[in-house]
Amino acid sequence: MTDTGSFARPAPPGCPAPADAVRLAGLEYQRTPAQLYRALRREHGPVAPVLLDGDVPAWLVLGYPEVTYVTRHDELFARDSRRWNQWPNIPPDWPLLPYVGYQPSVLFTEGDEHRRRAGVITLALDGVDQFELGRDCRRIADRLISGFAGSGQAELMGQYAHAVPARAAVQMCGMPLDAADTQRLVDDLRISLDAAEGDDPVAAYGRVGERLARLVKEKRELPGPDVTSRMLLHPAELTDEEVVQDLISVIAAAQQPTANWICNTLRLLLTDERFALGVSGGRLSVAEALNEVLWLATPTQNFIGRWAVRDTQLGGRRIRAGDCLVLGLAAANTDPQIWPEGHVGAENCAHLSFSNGEHRCPYPAPLLADVMARTAVETLLDRLPDLVLAVEPDELTWRPSIWMRGLTALPVEFTPVVQ
Repeated sequence: MTDTGSFARPAPPGCPAPADAVRLAGLEYQRTPAQLYRALRREHGPVAPVLLDGDVPAWLVLGYPEVTYVTRHDELFARDSRRWNQWPNIPPDWPLLPYVGYQPSVLFTEGDEHRRRAGVITLALDGVDQFELGRDCRRIADRLISGFAGSGQAELMGQYAHAVPARAAVQMCGMPLDAADTQRLVDDLRISLDAAEGDDPVAAYGRVGERLARLVKEKRELPGPDVTSRMLLHPAELTDEEVVQDLISVIAAAQQPTANWICNTLRLLLTDERFALGVSGGRLSVAEALNEVLWLATPTQNFIGRWAVRDTQLGGRRIRAGDCLVLGLAAANTDPQIWPEGHVGAENCAHLSFSNGEHRCPYPAPLLADVMARTAVETLLDRLPDLVLAVEPDELTWRPSIWMRGLTALPVEFTPVVQ
């Protein structure tokens, strides 16, 4: 996971972080990230010098045109993190190592190899019947709701929003939903992506890999109508290890971002009177709420990252070969250049929440995520129509993360339903 390979090089001499670099940490990211992004843009322009954990320098790309430019020019800003000029300064226990340490997955491939690996995923996902997925998600949602419907209260983040996409994703990949090891895989996925105090994410990630390796072996011997089998049968002839790595990427991308999308949408529906009135009265739809969340509270706030292939310019900044660029997806979505009146509308889908360019979420992954999220939200509202927050809106807290935008909990109340 931490191999720096042949691209590794020492940090350029005489190139310390700019004196005005901003630490990507603090309560501002938890409470009011949009205000912080506006302040960074005013002070630094569309590309800001920042410090990652341990004061490691990087660039935060805030502007919509600049993020679009970076993601469309892989020849200048590539995905293979072994190019990073800061590797000599990275300790072995660096917190962000799981996100930037090179792995042999589709996430870090480039050029023809990326097109080969991404093409396999695209074809495998394209074989998913969206109506069947919606039916499966509703069945999963109904089962989860039945587990707490009689109590009149629930914590939707842990009991519902995380579980629906996780279970749907592993079932989509060919694991039986009712098997005990499927539930263990779902639990380990949550721990590896969103560890709570006392969890061991490294051990959980290892168990995920082991279980998916067994799944790949099973599907080699007995293929079925699932994503894993289609990846194995693709003419590109991926190795078992490549399929395992790319399955982890597919399931992880389906799980945590979609879980936060579900929960952030439920929060909007329960706290914004436009939707509180509209969902029951027909003014505004769940689909509009889902889209607005992608603009204003996108689950993936910032993405690390891209690495400069050579010295270049971006947003008036001199970017040196090997520099790390963090894609500020949330900041770009609210860039005043695309919303000059200060009002961010949700009437179109030109947001960057699924990134952009060759390394964006492969088609049809965003459509499948939409099926999962929309089905989860609509099923909950259908089953529990008088759902309300159990706390005041300002008592809801966000996870202290600059990378993902998600609530720590979403407690609700409703009339108990006798099963």
